[in-house]
Amino acid sequence: MTAFRIRAPDAESVELCLFAADEAETRLAMVRDGADWVLDAPSAGPGTRYGYRAAGPFAPEQGLRFDPAKLLVDPFAVELDRRFVYDPALGTLGADTAALVPKAIVPAQAPPVEPAPPRFVLGGLIYEASVRALTMLHPEVPPHQRGTVAAIAHPAIIAHLRKLHVTAIELMPITAAIDERHLPRLGLTNAWGYNPVVPMALDPGLCPGGVAELRTAVAALHEAGIGVILDLVFNHTGESDVFGPTLSFRGLDNRGIYAHDGAGHLINDTGCGNTLDFAQPHVRALTLATLRHFVQACGIDGFRFDLAPVLARSPGFAPDAPIFAEIAADPVLADRILIAEPWDIGPGGYQLGAFPPNWLEWNDRYRDDIRRFWRGEADVGLLATRLAGSSDLFGPVTRSVNFVAAHDGFTLADTVAFAERHNWANGEENRDGHAGEPAWNNGHEGPVDDPAILARRAADARALLGTLFASTGTVMRTAGDEFGRTQGGNNNAYCQDNALTWLDWTGRDIALEDHVAALAEWRATHAGWFDEFPREGAWLNLAGQPMTIAEWEDPATAGLAYCSLDPARPYKFCIDRVARTACLKG
Repeated sequence: MTAFRIRAPDAESVELCLFAADEAETRLAMVRDGADWVLDAPSAGPGTRYGYRAAGPFAPEQGLRFDPAKLLVDPFAVELDRRFVYDPALGTLGADTAALVPKAIVPAQAPPVEPAPPRFVLGGLIYEASVRALTMLHPEVPPHQRGTVAAIAHPAIIAHLRKLHVTAIELMPITAAIDERHLPRLGLTNAWGYNPVVPMALDPGLCPGGVAELRTAVAALHEAGIGVILDLVFNHTGESDVFGPTLSFRGLDNRGIYAHDGAGHLINDTGCGNTLDFAQPHVRALTLATLRHFVQACGIDGFRFDLAPVLARSPGFAPDAPIFAEIAADPVLADRILIAEPWDIGPGGYQLGAFPPNWLEWNDRYRDDIRRFWRGEADVGLLATRLAGSSDLFGPVTRSVNFVAAHDGFTLADTVAFAERHNWANGEENRDGHAGEPAWNNGHEGPVDDPAILARRAADARALLGTLFASTGTVMRTAGDEFGRTQGGNNNAYCQDNALTWLDWTGRDIALEDHVAALAEWRATHAGWFDEFPREGAWLNLAGQPMTIAEWEDPATAGLAYCSLDPARPYKFCIDRVARTACLKG
């Protein structure tokens, strides 16, 4: 027997729908219990496939969008029988969708993982990766395993991570997502997964073995000393705007899940059509339940939160929002690694530096300022501030996640080979993606055979990496940047699930990879040093003399050096924009 419970406070009736192997549907009326509906189903044991139907008013002006023709996925589902596939009928009033919507699966209860302290230390190295992009073309990964969560635990992948001294791998979304409705007609799919439907259910295409597959992969990575961070999307769902599909929340509790304005219109602080309403306790409760599930069922070490200001909107961003205290007070979650992408597109949405002291934050100011320095624009004073942990943003104890390239934007190789975005393959006439991303092409846009230009690009890439590894804070790199991956100048490749984004393991730049490994080893020998900028040290000019005020203020100053004066941990780095070098010693 399985006890079913679903929240639908405005519904007039709710049915539990059980599905047989031949897709025959049995509907059972549920009983109201306050805001919830409940039913004990003796015939529904582990492995049973199910969904819900809810009936009630269709009154969009009141935020009510009930349609009993729609099969609805359980918001607490942890496994689905197949992937989501977009179809216009999913958003058509009165069109039955039982044949289109994945069914949730009643899970077997596995013993929880005993949570261990997170496998991560401040100042460590995070390796951001898409499961498919990382493994689809790896020659040593068995073909049947490529593109899945199991593949990230393959010995060849783990050996690569260990070579790079990776502290934790950060997996781009692996929960079930749906394509944006404009992509199928373009022959494209969402490659990144930032369009989820329900928060806990793993995508059957990425994780066909479900929770057990993720748990096994995490255990293998832990055995190798590598933590696992999940990138989760709690800011919107793939139900999109009012023209989007009805898949779960919209058909159960539309006005209780999504933020609306006074006229009943969806608030779009995410740019994705809807925004989860974290002023509602039940939204926060589902979020915490999701985080606990991934820790207790799979041993996850931490989480990166996409468009994280949404978590603290009620409706404006609040640094003391309830979600922060609730996570901090939770005995399962209190010690997990928490990373914010500290911006959304809503009013006051840029909140870099405003998250709680125990949260790390993606630092796009670091990325842009470091790039601008090497492009010849930012001065050495700003460079030094970023190297020293961005105290202007975080205070004396840095929480910065430093990066020079991420999944969103140019790759590292493309940063020094393209001055403009080249997103024509995305089908939006090159209008999508960031138009003003700091980048430069070293004299020629895109691919070139000129040895001099290629040498400058190689030097610039190494200089950016050397600067990154010399910086105080946590380092993040995106998979493949260590060996020169390119996306042909596409800086918004979210819909390119193909060779444009899949890592080319056979054609990789081994010399660059070895250079990155040496930088990582250098930093690893100073473990614990780069979570706080050393107090005992000296800024020097490129002649090895103490920097003068005039040199700090002169925009023409081409570089600097820093020398630790701690005899127990001596080191030095030297950054020279003219010579295109960032050298680390000690």
